[in-house]
Order: sequence, then structure tokens, then C-alpha cells
Amino acid sequence: MEELNNTVVGGFILFGLTENPELQLPLFFIFLGVYLVTVVGNMGMIILILFSSQLHTPMYYLLSSLSFIDCCQSTVITPKMLVNFITEKNVIPYPECIAQFYFFCAFAVGECHMLAVMAYDRYVAISNPLRYNVTMSFQVCVWMAAGVYGMGLLSATAHTVFLVRVIICKANIINHYFCDLFPLLELSCSSTFINEVLALSFSAFNIIAPAVTIISSYIFIIVSILRIQSAGGRYKAFSTCGSHILAVAVFFGSTAFMYLQPSSVSSLGQGKLSSVFYTIVVPMLNPIIYSLRNKDVKVAFKRLLKKMFRLNKE
Repeated sequence: MEELNNTVVGGFILFGLTENPELQLPLFFIFLGVYLVTVVGNMGMIILILFSSQLHTPMYYLLSSLSFIDCCQSTVITPKMLVNFITEKNVIPYPECIAQFYFFCAFAVGECHMLAVMAYDRYVAISNPLRYNVTMSFQVCVWMAAGVYGMGLLSATAHTVFLVRVIICKANIINHYFCDLFPLLELSCSSTFINEVLALSFSAFNIIAPAVTIISSYIFIIVSILRIQSAGGRYKAFSTCGSHILAVAVFFGSTAFMYLQPSSVSSLGQGKLSSVFYTIVVPMLNPIIYSLRNKDVKVAFKRLLKKMFRLNKE
């Protein structure tokens, strides 16, 4: 069989979510709507936090970083997927495919660790509120955010360096709606052992380590909430965490299902479904789950609207 390495392959054809022509147009409008909600919701949250002084707190600094990650991750994946619904063949050049994988990996890993940092932030706020502003100072938040982005870039760089060494000798059709690791490895005729070991190692660390941090934080949070005497106080404390637990379960459940198993065992059909959750659905839900249900955000949004109306009248 003729070998096609990365110096010969001009591009790939993305298979997409489905071949059924009757579903192409409905899915296009559904995911277009999801993408618009994602971009407007996350960019709106960043702007609201930026221009609302009452939201200049550690919790909302971290929320703005999460919104940035979600907006970027969705933008890396969704536009190319939308093209697949309205074109006969969705061709992606090799350099663009590698770049898409790199940035997807960086933002996905960044989201894992950002969720862990946010869980720690809630632990400090509920368990030790008197020292919250000292423990979670602006400098600490900056260093935490830098660590999150650093882990994302490190993981993406390691995966990409070994991915470009893979020899492609099979059909250039990627059985996915974006350039993900395992679908690309399916096209290889060279050994992918190092890639799979690297994927399992980094995935285990980037999923299990944040998951342990989140679980530990919430164990201490629950203990602290149970110590609160008033029922109203317990409800208020728990309301800031309940939705976060749901989003964490969806994100980490889908990523673990996709990556914490060898490619020979995993089903690419099931992988597509789980990928939709953490690449498209979760970035759309995060502004709602973390912010739009928050009373402080609602008050800040109303104040910002009043300021805008006053400026328009003047």
C-alpha cells in the first residue's frame, strides 16, 4: 500500500456527524443556533465582568477565563462542522487540521483545569470566607490562570509533535466532525503505540487530577455547608455549587468516556456523541450554569443596561 506521510497528504475529508441528507439542513440550523448562543453568552459574560466593578472579584475573574476558553474552543470546532452540513465534501488542509487539533487540545485541557480551579475557589469562599480575598487574591488568580493555559499548551504541544510523525497510508477520510487524535490515528499504517500511551497518560492526568481536586473541594464544601445553622444559609451556599457539579459531571464524563480507553476499544460513533457534549454543548451551557442564574450577574447586567440607556439619551 502506498504510504502518504505528512509531506505528501494535501488534506483530509471530514466525515461529519451523519451521512443522512435529510438531517444535514436541520442539524446546520441547530448547531448554528448553539454556536451563536455560545459566542454571545460567553463574550457577553466577559464584557459584563470587564465593565462591572462589583464583579471584579476572584470568582468572576475565573468565570471570565472560563468564558474565554469556551468561546475559543467552540470557534475552533463549530464553524468547520457547519461547513460539513452544507457542502458535499468538507475538505480540510493538513496544516489546518493539525492546527485545529492543537488548539482544540489546548483549550480542552485548559477547561479541565479551570473547572478544578473554580471548585477550589468555591471551597475557599465557603469554608474560609474571612480569608477569601487574601487566599484568592488577584495575583493568585493570575498565576492559577497562567498555570491552566500552560498545562493546555504543554499537552497540545506534546501530542502534536508526535502526531506529525505518524505516517498516513490509508484513506484520507476522517471519521469525525473535526480533527481529533484517535480518528487521525485510525489512518496510520505506522505504529501509534507512543501516541496512545501519551494520550492515555496525559488524559489520565488532565482528567483524573482535576477530578480529584474537584471531588476533594466539594467534600470539604459539603462538610462546611452542614455546619451552617440556618437553612437559608445552607441553601445559599449550596446554590452556588449545584449547577457547577452538573456541568462538571457532563464535561468530565464525556471526556473520560472518549479518551480513557485505547482506540482499539473505543467506538468512533459513540465518541462523536460524547464529543458533541464537551466541545459544543458544555461551552453553550456554562454561561447559563455559572453566571446567568447568579443574582450578582443579573444586578450587574441591569445596571449596565441602565448606563447604556443613559448614555444614549445624552
